[in-house]
Amino acid sequence: MVAVEDPNFSRVLQELVEIRSEIAKFNQRDPEADRERDRNVLWAGIETIQDAIRNTKTEIASLHSEGTRGEKLFRATDELDAVVYDTEEATEAILSCAEAIDSSVNALLGRLSGDDLSIAEEIQGNVIKTFEACNFQDITGQRIRKVVKLLVFIEQRVQRMTEIWGGAEVVAQEAGIIAREGDEALLNGPALADDENVVSQDDIDSLFA
Repeated sequence: MVAVEDPNFSRVLQELVEIRSEIAKFNQRDPEADRERDRNVLWAGIETIQDAIRNTKTEIASLHSEGTRGEKLFRATDELDAVVYDTEEATEAILSCAEAIDSSVNALLGRLSGDDLSIAEEIQGNVIKTFEACNFQDITGQRIRKVVKLLVFIEQRVQRMTEIWGGAEVVAQEAGIIAREGDEALLNGPALADDENVVSQDDIDSLFA
């Protein structure tokens, strides 16, 4: 009687042969070559990290060199705060004028008639529109304050990283960043309320008086 070969048994034998072959290759490997390959991978990773740190230092040093006088890292937060403050001041002035106009118109409404009354009512309607339009200030202020909070968060984190690396001057020196000098150092835009040693608009006006 001839035995019939089991295909499953043959497949198992083939798998065992392949496993033995892989084991033989593993036993024949060069440990030193494996260690060298691992070292190369490690150093490649370290070099990538070093490049990232170097680039980050350069970017932070650029922020410092493009910043304004004093210790502040970002002037943008102060500028936006000034925008909110100035907008509030201007809105208050507009509302005060509108209230005064509205009060005067109300006093005249009882004394006018015909076309004059229609004109006074039209003025009163425009005053109401002015009140409604001034609502923009609250929404604008809220949005700007959100941006300010984000900038302050970034400023604090960048400042902390700068301190860890030895300070702004050390970071700038390592990154090869040159601070602005001469006329470039004067290009800072409108002065803020707490800026020192700046020329005011009154000083400029006095030159032409």
